[in-house]
Amino acid sequence: MKRFFIWVMLMASLATSAQKEVELQEVTVQGSKVVQRVDGQTIYPTGQQLESSTNGYSLLSKLTLPHLRVDPVMHTITALSNLGSVQIRINGIVASKEDLLALDMKAVKHIDYIDNPGVRYGEGIAYVVNIIVKKPVSGYDIGADLTNTLTAENGDETVFGKFNYGKSEIGVNYSLGYQNFKGTEYEEQAAYELESGQPYEVLRKQLDGQNKNLSHNIQLAYSLSDSNYVFQSKLSAQRDIQPRSSWTKFETYEDHSSSRTSSPVLDLYFHRDLGGRQSLTANAVGTYIKTDSYAEHNEGDNYAYNVTGKTYSLWTEAIYENRLKPFTLSLGTQYGQKYINNVYSGDAEADNSMRSSMLYFFGQLKGRHGKLGYMGGLGVSTRYYRQDRWNDRFLLFRPKLTVSYPLARKLKLKFDFEISQHVSQIALVSDVSIKQNAMETLVGNPEITPNRVTSHDLRLTYSTPRIMTELQGYWRLNANCNMEKYTRKDGHFYQTQTNAGNECSFFFIQSYNRWEVIPEHLSVTLYGGIYRFFNFTDDYRHTYTAFNGGASVEAYLGRWTLTAYADNGWNFMEGEHRGHQPAAWYLIASYRMKHLTLSLYAQHPFCARPLTNRTEVLSRYIHKEVSQHSSDFGNMLTLNLTWHLSSGRKYRDIQRTMNHRDTETGILQSK
Repeated sequence: MKRFFIWVMLMASLATSAQKEVELQEVTVQGSKVVQRVDGQTIYPTGQQLESSTNGYSLLSKLTLPHLRVDPVMHTITALSNLGSVQIRINGIVASKEDLLALDMKAVKHIDYIDNPGVRYGEGIAYVVNIIVKKPVSGYDIGADLTNTLTAENGDETVFGKFNYGKSEIGVNYSLGYQNFKGTEYEEQAAYELESGQPYEVLRKQLDGQNKNLSHNIQLAYSLSDSNYVFQSKLSAQRDIQPRSSWTKFETYEDHSSSRTSSPVLDLYFHRDLGGRQSLTANAVGTYIKTDSYAEHNEGDNYAYNVTGKTYSLWTEAIYENRLKPFTLSLGTQYGQKYINNVYSGDAEADNSMRSSMLYFFGQLKGRHGKLGYMGGLGVSTRYYRQDRWNDRFLLFRPKLTVSYPLARKLKLKFDFEISQHVSQIALVSDVSIKQNAMETLVGNPEITPNRVTSHDLRLTYSTPRIMTELQGYWRLNANCNMEKYTRKDGHFYQTQTNAGNECSFFFIQSYNRWEVIPEHLSVTLYGGIYRFFNFTDDYRHTYTAFNGGASVEAYLGRWTLTAYADNGWNFMEGEHRGHQPAAWYLIASYRMKHLTLSLYAQHPFCARPLTNRTEVLSRYIHKEVSQHSSDFGNMLTLNLTWHLSSGRKYRDIQRTMNHRDTETGILQSK
């Protein structure tokens, strides 16, 4: 009877939302766990999913979000598309890996999966996962998340603690990551056409090698909050080390590399409700990155260089929001300054100093008119770059419109249109040249300009409490886009980026389906689509058709949780590269005790040396096939131990955590 009344109240709430936009607060959802929104979905994890999840990665992997691959062992989230990157947030603010590992499952309310982000989000963001959590006001939560591979030298250890007293919270987090992979097998078959017309073939096959990495990260956080304001500060420091013992041995030569990067970050955040439905949010982040790297390529003759770099950046944001009755109005601005000084010594001698700035304004309306849901916005930005004799300023516009309409009670149609400008990575616009091997050199191009991107996205969604299926058609046109180009001179080949008269476009048709076979106990997800790519320039015309898809099964059996996942990777073509992101498949078994959870991950079972990368170069001057396998990832067994201990925890409202970290050093590197 109690469930019946909750169901009736939920249906009444959803019916009311047809007339106005409402915000669900403390609602227990027993029926449909997915609520469709104009910009994505709101997902309410089941009690079994929350109880069996050891951290944020574990939880997101169980949701099997469309277009995303979540690796709960390597702690990565990858977009299985060519639309842009993934941004993970907690209560609206970008979250770090450490934030996800220390996530309190008892505080999770729901997950907003935004698969067509508005102008509120940054450039190049294709998917946003926003985890909404409640705010603890008392007690403490301490724990550890220890991940160690049993069949290879790979681990990620995290310990954390959060202590609350009244309006204040103090948090500390430390993580140690290490990796020593020795089983990589690299093979490259390259055919070069010399200026005389004669072919020249090279086989580069790795005989032995070692790749070591070590990372340290520590975070200290303090927050002060009340019912109408939140202030948070976070100081973090990260140290990444690739020792000089990292090397690759080929038949007639060896390659060596090493790097050390240190990066402290200070993040300040403030949010205040101004009364009624208005709010103001401000965020400021300062980042310093110090880099010291070394690379040596000995094919043909010795080629070695060092890079010492320093990067200073400041990023700020201010957002005003007014939740009016017919719609929600958002206005905001972002400002950023960045200074890069990278000094190359040795065979790649150069002094590359660059200053850049960004000023961005946006306005957005999101609401509902009758049954029609809509979101429309406009972003305007000015960007400035200066290095050596080059001095450029660009004015960029980003209009975006999304509309959704229910064709029937369980059937919904949504269309999204956007025009944006793509700006190349800072490293690609530097005036630095890096030799890749005896035949090839990578050259930066300071004269690259932003290109216009136009996209259309049409989706038809059918959902019931047990079945959710979506059919999506997507088309993107990149006019005058930045695409790679190979040239040759004196028997050597140069790879660079140009955007004069180039056109790159693609479309896909994809279906995503999720079925709750036995509610709360067994669910199945299946997705797949056909992708078609077009790359046209004055020098080449390349097309490619690919199928990308995957499936997963989750079973909840008391204290046991069993998961199986598989996909065929991501196959695509961009410029003169045809890429094949490798397939992934894994099995997970977890057993939950009072404060302890043990999980065993079996990745790539029944395969001794799975493919980890495959690429083809289809230049008029170069045809290259590159493949890489790894025995470290074959039959990979990883044990995860998660321990949580909390006491006196009480929750209220929503707490926003943050992590806007600058990671772009502007260093042009060899492959």
